[in-house]
Amino acid sequence: MNESTFKIRLMKVEDFDAVVAIDGKILKTTRPEYYETKFEKLFKSSDYLPTSLVAEGEDGAVVGFVMGVLYMGEYGIYQEEATLDTIGVDPDYQHLGIGKRLINEFLDHLKKLGVQKINTLVDWNDSELIQFFSANQFYPSRSINLERSL
Repeated sequence: MNESTFKIRLMKVEDFDAVVAIDGKILKTTRPEYYETKFEKLFKSSDYLPTSLVAEGEDGAVVGFVMGVLYMGEYGIYQEEATLDTIGVDPDYQHLGIGKRLINEFLDHLKKLGVQKINTLVDWNDSELIQFFSANQFYPSRSINLERSL
């Protein structure tokens, strides 16, 4: 199999189980509550604009996904910026170019919606993920993420 044998399409509510399963294979634990919240916002909100994508294999099974948020007024931003907040490719299908293709089609889709910049957060110690995003032309932001432990 190669990158061209996979189809990229908009995510549907029916993709929930596949997305949770892929995430579970990657993290070695499942987070259905996280995805319930994400899918609720994506598919039941009146502000929903389709932005999230999945990659399907030849058999139609979901093998990867990318999810993000288009800002609709938060922080004074209106449709010029978006966030890529979750990406996953089934470990059995990694290193086939699916992640790169998902990101490129995600960016193309957002560009058509008027987005000019996309942001994501990566754990400073996750060198593999930093390398993946760097290879996909992401670079450190001039903004700084501030946090406080409670």
